[in-house]
Amino acid sequence: MTKREPIKASLLILFMLPVFLFSQQKYALFVGISNYPQYKQQNASFTQIHGTNDIALISPLLRKQGFKVSKLADKAATRKSIEKELEKLTKNVHSGDIVYIHFSGHGQAFEDLDGDEEDGWDEAFIPYDAERVYQEEGYHGEHHLLDDVLNTYLNSIREKLGEKGMVYVVIDACHSGSSYRGEEQDSTFVRGTDVGFSKSGKNYAPKIDNRGNIRFSSRNGMAPIFMLEACRSYQINTEIMQNGKFYGPMSYYISRQLLTSTLSFDTKWIDEVRKNMDKDTRLVRQNMVIESSK
Repeated sequence: MTKREPIKASLLILFMLPVFLFSQQKYALFVGISNYPQYKQQNASFTQIHGTNDIALISPLLRKQGFKVSKLADKAATRKSIEKELEKLTKNVHSGDIVYIHFSGHGQAFEDLDGDEEDGWDEAFIPYDAERVYQEEGYHGEHHLLDDVLNTYLNSIREKLGEKGMVYVVIDACHSGSSYRGEEQDSTFVRGTDVGFSKSGKNYAPKIDNRGNIRFSSRNGMAPIFMLEACRSYQINTEIMQNGKFYGPMSYYISRQLLTSTLSFDTKWIDEVRKNMDKDTRLVRQNMVIESSK
């Protein structure tokens, strides 16, 4: 070996190093809540559901597909912890990466404070430490995760990913309906509440929007995003039982699809999830919604 050969080899490694350092990565963040705290003021509490079952169902499938998985469940899924994980995700991603973010829990309409919503209501995911009603001398909504806040993080992630990246966001919750619980074998667990969170005491009336596909504007240079929602704003998201356990319906059918589909830039798997939900006679009163930038 000549003296020049080691130099050439070293130069080759240096040129290839950025490829290794910044090759495509896959990230998944799961937030699931089942056991919400029960407060003395009864109407301040959210009902118990089965959001953590969704995490247990899907996260292993994505880990097998090479995703770096982070999970927040029950007590760990506070507003502060969720934002901390979103900040970490924003910091870690690079151009061309794939990001999957999954929320399973309650949702609630939140009285719009900045006037950017036509119907006067923001949408919020309910972390573990959020309460159901506004209290003048207590809870003011500071732990609700509003769609405005989530969108800020998503836009930052999309900007870092660039046009060659991809973002999927799954929200297996809802903002309508009330909950009924009978005997365990025939229980109906509903995610969401028909009571809007309002400082002024405003009554929540969901907007009737029958669109199954919604497009929103997107800036150049940002990664495409697909947001999957378990039902329309005025519908109830009802859990389903499979093999003796309750799951969010969209989460369950996503898990079935991921057994045969690799989560990538090909979005055909989303249509298959919707088709399977449409075939399930238990879900005749709810329709999956897809919001996307393309």
